[in-house]
Order: sequence, then structure tokens, then C-alpha cells
Amino acid sequence: MQNNYLQWISIAMIVFIIMACARSIDLNPKKNLIFDVPEGWPQPVYNFSKNPLTASKIALGRMIFYDPILSRDSTISCASCHLSYTAFTHTDHDLSHGIEDRIGTRNSLTLTNLAWSPAFMWDGAINHLDMQSLAPISHSAEMDFDIKLVINRLNSNLRYQTAFTEAWGSELITGERFLKSISQFVLTLVTSNSKYDRIMRSEAGVEFTEKEQKGYEQFKAKCASCHVEPLFTDYSYQNNGLTVDSTLNDSGRMLVTKNSIDSLKFKVPSLRNIEFSYPYMHDGRFRRLKFVMKHYSNGLVEHDNLAEQLRGKINLSSDERVELIAFLKTLTDKEFLFNKSFTYPKP
Repeated sequence: MQNNYLQWISIAMIVFIIMACARSIDLNPKKNLIFDVPEGWPQPVYNFSKNPLTASKIALGRMIFYDPILSRDSTISCASCHLSYTAFTHTDHDLSHGIEDRIGTRNSLTLTNLAWSPAFMWDGAINHLDMQSLAPISHSAEMDFDIKLVINRLNSNLRYQTAFTEAWGSELITGERFLKSISQFVLTLVTSNSKYDRIMRSEAGVEFTEKEQKGYEQFKAKCASCHVEPLFTDYSYQNNGLTVDSTLNDSGRMLVTKNSIDSLKFKVPSLRNIEFSYPYMHDGRFRRLKFVMKHYSNGLVEHDNLAEQLRGKINLSSDERVELIAFLKTLTDKEFLFNKSFTYPKP
């Protein structure tokens, strides 16, 4: 009898401790969250003080990201071109597709580590993350819609009235709240736990294979001047010696600056998760990394404004190409790619 009594006392004490701990944890979905900067990484350029992260706003942004309500005929969502399992880009076609099977003019970029990006799009036409969503919404070959009409749709939708009230304290849906909510979600798409990252953190039991190590040495010698660690981009715009697609006639950053020196210059993309983010280049012309290697080894066109780093030629033997690709695959972050927090939100 005494043993049973002591047992019940012990259970009661455990329950009391659990309840006390639960009360000490702030579960408020509106409380500001801290953006976690990976160890050894630079500070983000995004100003979080003007759009503090909260769980409810991130959830709202995720809800919007996956909703085709943003397009004129309600068939295309952000996720149509930015799939979570492929580092938030598409792999089934070279160029982005929009409503009514319209074909865009460029391959979609990955949506990762955006807090560090000073500008967006292949040509840097958008200079702030909060404004980036306006481009696909208004593009005639993508969503072909108007932001004012999007906001009208959301304001007449009970589900969104509820979600905006939860996130912003009011059911009033404005363009600013809408755009900042999308930013909240995509800002969480941080990829920083690849094999490469674990090795850089000196985690026990993780090391490059001989082939990967040789590839890393090749990378540092021949690629790292543009694809700077740890983000694997320097966010610059470079002419990388591609032939001009006579159908697209895309002059790159010159479309933005109107300066001929920027002709055929495109953003240096990050190489993180490159194994899963094919096809490659601004027009998706290369579907395999081996073709990218071949281009840089012996396919460069000597444009007048070719990137200085590419002048002459990048000499890579067959073995060196294989080694370099082996290293690039260590930048795959499967924890990120298959993170359920980033996939379609269940109702």
C-alpha cells in the first residue's frame, strides 16, 4: 500500500514539473523569432527589423506560396516553378512555364539562402526580396495577373481573412502584408547541412573521399573566385562565354542597366544542391553537370566582356571533371531538400 502511495506521489510530481515547464515555454505564434545564421557565415543583408519573423507569418507565407490563387486563371502557384525537392526550382523543362502552357524566357533560379542575396532574378532586376514576388505575378508568360486583383481575391476569401488576422492582428489584407508574408516563408529556406558543411564544422566521422578531396582542390583553384564559399556565389553578374540563343536573344543584365558592358551577363548562381537543381544556366541549356564541365573546358565563346576569370581556358582533364563533380555533390543537403516544413502545407 505504501509503495502504491509513493508511486502516485512520484507521478504527481512529474506531472507538476511537466506542466510548469510547459508554462515556461512561450508558444505565442506571434512572438518574434531569431533568424539563425549558420556558424562561419556572413551576416544576412535582409533587414529583419522591418519584417520580424513570426511563426504565424511564416505559416501564412507558406500557404500563399503553394496557392495557385495568385495566377489569373488560378492554375499556377510559386511552387509550380519552385519545387522543394529540387532546391526550389524546376527540373522538368528548360524554361519556366506559366498559365495556359505559356513558356517563359528563363530557367528558374533556386530559392535558397535568400537572406544573403542583395538582388534577385538572373539580371538583378529586383533589388529587394519583398518586391520579388511582383515579377512572376505580373509576367505575361507566368501568372499574368495584377497585384491589386490578387489582394481583392484574398480579401474575399474567409480562409485568408482568418490567416491574416492570426499573423497580422487584422483581417485587412494589403499588398505590403502579402509580400512580406511570402518573404517570411522563403527566408526560412536556408540550406547549410550538406556533407561539405559537416566537414567544415569538423564533425566526427565525416570526411571527403579521395575523389571528393581532389575535386575540392580543383574547385578552389578554378571555380572559387566566383562561387565563393560558404554561399558558393559572390552575387556578381558575369559573362560566362555562352553562345547566344538566337530564339531568346537574351542580353542579360544589359536589359536592366542599358549598358553594353553588361551584355550577356547573368547572375552567378549558388552551387548548393546543384546535383538536384538541373537544368543549368539562365536558359537551362545543360541538363547534366558533365556538359557544364565540357563548356568551361573547351566551349567558351571569347566575348569582349567575357569574365576575366574565364579568359584563356579552364583546363580540366576527364579525371578532373569527374573529381570536381564528386565534390559538387557534397553540396547536396538532403535534410533541406526533404524537410516537411517546406512542403505543401496540410489543411
